[in-house]
Amino acid sequence: MAAQTIQLAAEVAAQLASTKSLHPTQQWLTAFMSTQKSTTPLPALTQTASFRLLSSDIATSLSSDASFCLPPDVSDVNIKERRLQGSVVLQLLGIEDMSKSRWEQIEAIEALERGEGTKGREIIRVTNTEEEDDSGTNVSKGGGPHKLSLQDARRTKVFGIESKEIQGLGLGISIGCKLVVKNAVVARGVILMEPASTTLLGGKVDSWHRSWKENRKMELRAAIEASERSARSNS
Repeated sequence: MAAQTIQLAAEVAAQLASTKSLHPTQQWLTAFMSTQKSTTPLPALTQTASFRLLSSDIATSLSSDASFCLPPDVSDVNIKERRLQGSVVLQLLGIEDMSKSRWEQIEAIEALERGEGTKGREIIRVTNTEEEDDSGTNVSKGGGPHKLSLQDARRTKVFGIESKEIQGLGLGISIGCKLVVKNAVVARGVILMEPASTTLLGGKVDSWHRSWKENRKMELRAAIEASERSARSNS
């Protein structure tokens, strides 16, 4: 890259790190800058880079340096409690509303597919602007606490539990959504998530989202059928 482009790339990287804790790899940053005009203002470049990172698989776009990732043994249930050091970007692989039955979760997913949201117990029709915020994350109110399946840039997986209500977290959230956990507590291998330690960045990986919706409904129906078979056999 030319000297001017190298300097601009460094400024974009610095902005992404300071505002959203996003640390793209040099390879990703070089490829991104090669598609941009050197005359593009820094704020516009940073916004475009952020949008693309939030729509990517962070295992291919973000640095896997240990300081930006989870400890390898983060899911060790033998460790009673510890606190993560610094900020870690994670991507959402799945979500479960622990307050809803299996059938209620299926109904909630199908309602969102129809463009319906919930307001208390009332089903309402939502427009795109009401359903999504600027980051592209669906805002689904009510329910919870939620259990999340998460992954870092090293593809280390961990579960998170919403210990206190987090605005914007719900079954309507997009799979592939990125979030930052900062100095969060991990208890028995599970991240305890609350507003003070969790920030939703938004984003979505379309193929993951489509696959999750279909697979999740199949899993829930299979679990319901298995439970019904077990109940019949015991009666």
